[in-house]
Amino acid sequence: MTGEKELQKLLNGMRPELNPGRYVFTTVEGSVPSGVDPVVTVAEPEGLTVVARLEEADAAGMAYDYVAAWITLRVHSALEAVGLTAAVARELADAGLSCNVVAGFHHDHLFVPYVHAERAVAVLEGLSGRST
Repeated sequence: MTGEKELQKLLNGMRPELNPGRYVFTTVEGSVPSGVDPVVTVAEPEGLTVVARLEEADAAGMAYDYVAAWITLRVHSALEAVGLTAAVARELADAGLSCNVVAGFHHDHLFVPYVHAERAVAVLEGLSGRST
């Protein structure tokens, strides 16, 4: 189950995939409200950060101010790989796009402004194409 470590292979094989839907970052004190199925949680001293579908957050009355698209890099990256996050973030930053990165065991997940989702995927595909 070892992931890829070589940066060029990671960039070449990242295959960015846009997941359907809109996602929001919000926070709760205590447990996640009923009806909300988070795609990411992060425990912080200030509260539990929850990334969830916009519709679920709205139904639960959760406050948020950032609506994101969720892009999964389909390459299986090793957690100790060096440079993938930096290269992706740099490319998106050069395009004027914010990016919030979450590393899972198998894949890296990017949350970018929802209104620029297709543009972000195109930027990432361009980076991947130049890395062959």
